[in-house]
Amino acid sequence: MDAGPVLWVLSQELELESVRRGRAKPMSGVMKRMGMIFRAKANKALDRAEDPRETLDYSYQKQLELLQKVRRGVADVATSRKRLELQLNQLQSQSSKLEDQGRKALALGREDLAREALSRRAALQQQVTDLETQHATLQGEEEKLTLAAQRLQAKVDAFRTKKETIKATYTAAQAQTRIGEAFSGISEEMGDVGLAIQRAEDKTAQLQARAGAIDELLASGALDDQSGMHKDDIQAELDRLSGGTDVELELQRMKAELAGGTSQAIGTGGGSSGQQAIEGGSGQGQQQSQQQPQDTPRFDKQ
Repeated sequence: MDAGPVLWVLSQELELESVRRGRAKPMSGVMKRMGMIFRAKANKALDRAEDPRETLDYSYQKQLELLQKVRRGVADVATSRKRLELQLNQLQSQSSKLEDQGRKALALGREDLAREALSRRAALQQQVTDLETQHATLQGEEEKLTLAAQRLQAKVDAFRTKKETIKATYTAAQAQTRIGEAFSGISEEMGDVGLAIQRAEDKTAQLQARAGAIDELLASGALDDQSGMHKDDIQAELDRLSGGTDVELELQRMKAELAGGTSQAIGTGGGSSGQQAIEGGSGQGQQQSQQQPQDTPRFDKQ
């Protein structure tokens, strides 16, 4: 609900009450201040809602309407002048006719008829004189209105050119201002976009900081990795050392195999004697094992 009428009614009631109590001057000052405030608010609202291009178009429309009225006035004056000219032609025709009739009556000896015809002609001549005066006046007004219409037409054309120039300049300035505001991020449309980008950047930075903190805590052992995938620095170093040891052992084993194969290839010539010695040793061992029970003393039962 608009508060303007309510405040106005209250102010009127207060002013009447102050008048009844004999204190009209202070309330009149309050009314002036309230009126000034309302006018200032209305002026600010109108200024915010006003578009200079629409105002220029409206002014140009009013000028066109005025020019149309002037042209209609010129047409009306010209019509009146034309009517006067027709009346003058009729009166002059009647005056000429009465003059001819008077001349004929005088030629026939009818002086009385000639006098009457001349009297009527004189009355018509007076009307012709009055109409000629009016005709001259209308003709002067028509010329003035025609000149005014021409001047107004020139002003309207000049205003139209200036209007279009101002509108184009205003549109260009408005577009440039919007582009500048968009680039600087202070426009209403781009302000929301800028805030959204800022919030996204802040959230991204917060998530990155949180991920880094969690990694540091897991590396230091402050937090346990429930998945078992994460290893601290010490465990990683131990795994690296154990892996290196396994590689070294495997490498030594391969070297030993290569060395054993080479020695067998070189000693193939003495293989029979070695084999005989081994067999001989095995035979002697068997004989000793067979003779050993003979040397063992017997203990017979008595």
